Amino acid sequence: MSDTPKPRIVRCPQCGGDSVYAPTNKWRPFCSERCRQIDLGAWASESFRVPATPPQDPDELDPGSEPRVH
Repeated sequence: MSDTPKPRIVRCPQCGGDSVYAPTNKWRPFCSERCRQIDLGAWASESFRVPATPPQDPDELDPGSEPRVH
């Protein structure tokens, strides 16, 4: 019997295919360099965004931010 653990298979965040999540996969969690590069390009072009609405009052501050000096 072998003491080597079975590699974990996860979904590639880019293409949804199977990806080996182990040190042997240098692109993990992606399945390939291509999927990794596509994802990096999406981040660089700011395709991944969190929807937000601008504050109604320009003096409205985010919690924890420093007060503005006028």
